[in-house]
Amino acid sequence: MVEPPRGGRGLSGCVLYIPRMSEEGPRLMAAAFRSLGVDARVSPPSTARTRALAARHLSGEECYPAHVTLGNFLRVLEDPGCDPERTCFFLPNAEGPCRFGQYAHLFRKIFRDMGRPEVRVISPSSRYGYEELRELDAAFERRAWRALVTADILRKLRLMHRPYELEPGAVDRVVDAGLADCERVLADPDLSRGPLMRGLVAALTGVRDRLRALPRDPGERPLIGVVGEIFCRLNEFSNEYVVRRIERLGGEAWLSDITEWVHYTRVMRRELLAEQGRRLSGQALKMLLAERVQTADEGVLLAPFREDFAGREEPHDMRRFLDAADPYLPFRGCLGEMTLSVAKVLWLHELGIDGIVDVSPFTCMNGIISEAVYPRMSRDLGGLPIRSLYFDGTEADLDRDLGMFLEMARAQRRRRAAAASA
Repeated sequence: MVEPPRGGRGLSGCVLYIPRMSEEGPRLMAAAFRSLGVDARVSPPSTARTRALAARHLSGEECYPAHVTLGNFLRVLEDPGCDPERTCFFLPNAEGPCRFGQYAHLFRKIFRDMGRPEVRVISPSSRYGYEELRELDAAFERRAWRALVTADILRKLRLMHRPYELEPGAVDRVVDAGLADCERVLADPDLSRGPLMRGLVAALTGVRDRLRALPRDPGERPLIGVVGEIFCRLNEFSNEYVVRRIERLGGEAWLSDITEWVHYTRVMRRELLAEQGRRLSGQALKMLLAERVQTADEGVLLAPFREDFAGREEPHDMRRFLDAADPYLPFRGCLGEMTLSVAKVLWLHELGIDGIVDVSPFTCMNGIISEAVYPRMSRDLGGLPIRSLYFDGTEADLDRDLGMFLEMARAQRRRRAAAASA
């Protein structure tokens, strides 16, 4: 749950730090918070100092995302200009077997043990579909949703264009400029729904048009789906820049987005209400209305990209998407990213993917269970190459592993092309 305000302060006067899970999402979420008058910032980029600070307070049993997140929060606290009384960290948690759901409690304990009990942690829960965000401001949940959808669109554009750029860095420069434009729109407290949506659409279509105008390598590359634990797959530092390595080795990455997790938590929230006999309750009705509003917003933001994303669509009927995974991992019994990863493999295979990389922290239960069913899935899907990668901050010959995997993906692409022409 969201930690209650202390002394009636709420978030007024606080400096709120958002974990740097990706480049796009945290910046836009911070901008949404700034529209409330909150001084919201993204936590610092990760460095070796990040790991060193976290190691002082963790036992090693925690997963790697906890190390990275805590280490960056501690870097904030060690800054001479930091005022712990005003410092607040945003750390959503999750249901299921993922240990990350416990880290808000762990971090609060660490801060107390450090003699910093005044440092606050805001921790909305996936169990309630993150609906506690409404407590901050009646309209904030909707603005935050628009921020996440916008972030996913920008990331998708980045990854679809960057492998084919002829001028290194050109795509990142275009997308980063558009990201800054979207930040300005989302941070503006005076924009009502219509102007805000028009501002975001204008910024996004500007990115689209500038990317279309860039010189492009006409060659083809194997398309690699990247699934797995949400933080590790999105945070470049945590996964040793796996997407950029795939690109450098001649592939193109399709990275699972953030909003699929939000869609998933809605389904699970409805399941919980049904178990409680509240399928037709007022709470269920509010959820349905909120979902319809957010689906409409998502449709408006995606509309300019129907041509660009044709054949690269993301699943939005989440119940049907999850039901497809039942032969491997039934979503009502297997909670969290494991079910999403397995379902996404099936989805991507239908759309012609050439290989799958599952990215998880070392010892991650979601990753381990997914890996256990992947051999069967690979056989059922005509030998689709699926490779599980685990990360804990130690050295590994990742280029060697990915290089061999890319060769398997190229072979899969040739087999598929031959079958289609037969």
